[in-house]
Amino acid sequence: MIKLLKRAKRFTLLIEDSLIVIMLSGMILLAAGQILMRNLFDTGLFWADPALRMLVLWLTLMGAIAATREDRHIRIDLLSRFLHARGKTIVQGINDLFSALVCGLISWHAIRFVYHEWQDGVSLFGGIPAWVGEIIIPIGFGIMALRFIFNLPLRLLRDQNPC
Repeated sequence: MIKLLKRAKRFTLLIEDSLIVIMLSGMILLAAGQILMRNLFDTGLFWADPALRMLVLWLTLMGAIAATREDRHIRIDLLSRFLHARGKTIVQGINDLFSALVCGLISWHAIRFVYHEWQDGVSLFGGIPAWVGEIIIPIGFGIMALRFIFNLPLRLLRDQNPC
């Protein structure tokens, strides 16, 4: 069972990293192509700018997901430098719970937002529904909330067994 979970985790990480690489490469190519077309041919793709904005949104949230995966996200923590190991663990646990709560709340309201966009039939460009581009918001914050929750027992076990 543990082997299966480790394989699933590796597969998930591979998919996340691959998506980041593909989106970043596509964004760079699209932006460079758009610049070349504008400067050399006085033309461009009408859908490129909105697509680039959506790619920035997706990349930002995928980067945030990767940061929470590796526990390398931004922390605002004044107490940890003054506390011993057990106190740090407790404060980090409280921070993780609070972060999970905030990310879960954002995810919930993002679900409502995307649902209303779907109901209203809003389009981005070229007839692509807006909810397709915005769906990363509830998914991304939902994944981050789950990671913060799942990190709690791992953090406690890691801090009890420093080996």
